[in-house]
Amino acid sequence: MCEEFGLSERVACDLAGQHRSVQQYTSIVEPIAGLTERILELAAERPRFGYRRLCILLRREGWKVNHKRVYRLYRELRLKVHQKRRKRAAQAPREALPTAGASNDCWSMDFLSDAMTDGRALRVFAVVDDCSKLCPVLGCDVSLPAGRVTRMLDEAIEIHGTPRAIRTDNGPEFASRAFDEWCYARGIEHHFIRPGKPVENAFAESFNGRVRDEMLNQHCFTSVRHAQDLLDDWRADYNAVRPHTSLGGLSPESFLAAQSGPHGAPTEQQPVPVNLPQHALVRT
Repeated sequence: MCEEFGLSERVACDLAGQHRSVQQYTSIVEPIAGLTERILELAAERPRFGYRRLCILLRREGWKVNHKRVYRLYRELRLKVHQKRRKRAAQAPREALPTAGASNDCWSMDFLSDAMTDGRALRVFAVVDDCSKLCPVLGCDVSLPAGRVTRMLDEAIEIHGTPRAIRTDNGPEFASRAFDEWCYARGIEHHFIRPGKPVENAFAESFNGRVRDEMLNQHCFTSVRHAQDLLDDWRADYNAVRPHTSLGGLSPESFLAAQSGPHGAPTEQQPVPVNLPQHALVRT
């Protein structure tokens, strides 16, 4: 207004509804050397992370930044996580899932589908702990019958312990006699959701979204072995590094370590982030 219409600053601010102190303000904050470059590096390594998770990773590395500075640089660099528009949800009331009180209180599990570069179908079996958000199992194959699923669960139980209960949908693998006998032999409660109600398996559905968004949609798989190697690398990074807002910014392993400490309260100490492997074929 001042340049184009020759108005004074006072009149222009009155017309624009902006205080003169805002117009005359000059930032005295000094830029942090190397911060912009590091944000670009992290955004390239983890393209599905927004500015809040990038801020947590920067703090773990020792950068003295808050989320507002990271957000400003994130916008200046024109970084953005593109998200699909969600379908309008029905307004009918829903029952809240029972809260898991401790680790291994309940495991939620489900299957995902994808395809390899040769056109063969790929099935992914994913399991998540409702309390700690730890992923004890993330396996894949062209076919995953009940016997293969139970063997994968047995391997996870040897490492992470036996869950008190599991929650699944009504798929044929979970409704089979072999899976029912496996649950009975180990004293595990098996909770089925109601048919056509995937929201009742919300923890598994949410985790499936992370797997598809941050893993399956980012790579092309040439073989089952190639896909399994990438899933193992992603699962290790997810459990040890990826921050979770529901855990106060901690990773699942750090959350479990804090819970088993002398005071049982989460701490801010985190492992140093590691770069994801570069041997994958990136999906465009």
